[in-house]
Amino acid sequence: MACDLFSVDTISPRRLYVLFFIHHDTRRVFLAGITTNPTWAWVTQVARNVTAELRDSGIDVKFVLRDRDAKFAPGFDAVWQGEGARILRSPVRAPKANAIAERRVRTVRSECTDRLLIVNERHLRRVLDRYVRHYNQHWPHRGFAMLAQVPRGNAASPPPARITRIRRHEVLGGLINEYHAA
Repeated sequence: MACDLFSVDTISPRRLYVLFFIHHDTRRVFLAGITTNPTWAWVTQVARNVTAELRDSGIDVKFVLRDRDAKFAPGFDAVWQGEGARILRSPVRAPKANAIAERRVRTVRSECTDRLLIVNERHLRRVLDRYVRHYNQHWPHRGFAMLAQVPRGNAASPPPARITRIRRHEVLGGLINEYHAA
């Protein structure tokens, strides 16, 4: 599991911070929280919430990769160690050490937040929730063994032998398109 914080500027002079986790094995993204002031107490509470969600999903975490930001206080580490995970801190000024999380930040920015005018925290949450749902359910090439991280609908049915029609579904007002066999 890797985690990272990134910032998003809104149309008002306000900056919002997003904490997310990505599971290395499945590439499944967990949107942990959004705040205007990411303190160590907030980050620790969000870690508690994410560990509960992971337990409910049946995902076992052995390692948590994080950077050396002061917001990741000893309480954050204790939450994960209580779940049986080892904490791995990336080296100083080495963004390639946490490449999967850094790439996720770059992709979210280039495909989503840099192309939209974000109004406020509520708007950002709606946009990122929809984007994460798209990422986790529609990008099968990002998952293990070419499977989606969270299967959509009836995933057990085989694909049709011959596809005659394709349907396009717009996500985020057409910013992203999903295609499905009709």
